[in-house]
Amino acid sequence: MLGSEMDALDFRLLNEFQRDFPLCERPFLGISQVIGCSEESVLTRLRALQASGAISRVGAVFRPGAVGVSTLAAMAVSPERLNAVAAIVTAFAEVNHNYEREHHFNLWFVLTAVDADHLRQTIQALTRATGLAVMSLPLMREYRIDLGFDLQSGTVPATRARSPRAVSEFMPLADAALIAGLQGGFALVARPYAELARRACLPEAEVMARLTSMVERGAIKRMGVVVRHRDLGYTANAMVVFDVPDAQVDRVGERIADSTLATLCYLRERHAPDWPYNLFCMIHSRSRHDALRSLAELRRRCGLASYPSVVLFSRQCYKQRGAHYRPTPEVVYG
Repeated sequence: MLGSEMDALDFRLLNEFQRDFPLCERPFLGISQVIGCSEESVLTRLRALQASGAISRVGAVFRPGAVGVSTLAAMAVSPERLNAVAAIVTAFAEVNHNYEREHHFNLWFVLTAVDADHLRQTIQALTRATGLAVMSLPLMREYRIDLGFDLQSGTVPATRARSPRAVSEFMPLADAALIAGLQGGFALVARPYAELARRACLPEAEVMARLTSMVERGAIKRMGVVVRHRDLGYTANAMVVFDVPDAQVDRVGERIADSTLATLCYLRERHAPDWPYNLFCMIHSRSRHDALRSLAELRRRCGLASYPSVVLFSRQCYKQRGAHYRPTPEVVYG
């Protein structure tokens, strides 16, 4: 968590370098020159922040649908089975986030896979393993999906997609080895692209060129420090869902995205009759009171009062990591 043990340089690393990570041979040297310390100090600090749980990795965040397929899924689990079922779900390599939430559907997780067949097979395997139905809610359109935090103000950055982006599924096969090597984040070494190149069996210059192309075409939404928001004090996190008529949903989603009160906003498929909601947003706050105050302001500012809605606060976090679309090759150092 943010606290007295974190000094000003640690804070700057967390707050200022969540995006626009340098695409050059020695990116940490470039960061060190900005914040006024040595390259080795930057690397040492980032390793310590990762070990403490403040950051999950330094690396790329892929746009949903850009390099594989994914879905948000939920189960209704009896309280006495919750921890056991959550452990089964967490053990699946295709699961990257897994949370308990306050609702009848109380276990929520994100599944990622290389293609639709693999995703469907994983859902079937989860049903067999748990004996429970899996409600799958695929992403249809994104309005804001960029979980960066301004740790100084406690708000989200003002950047967002210029227009609603429909999700299309494509996997650039030429980049598969690079994506597999990138999923766990950059190695915290002086030349991380050279290490990534070694993992992917590619020249370093080609790795940087391909990453540049991924950023330019929007397959990578951002590159930089990926913080663990719960470990930094954002423990009151609410998923708020609305039932918005299809003809109005883009306009409402755009308003929510423009408000900067929500960290995420996206359109998902309904799942009748159990789940009539199609517009999702996330509010990350340091207290439940702050989250509810932000939600009240969001309802007022965006004209949301007339839409049926439900608020699902997270309780336990069972798993949180970056999405894995490809089997990750074994990395041997030395």
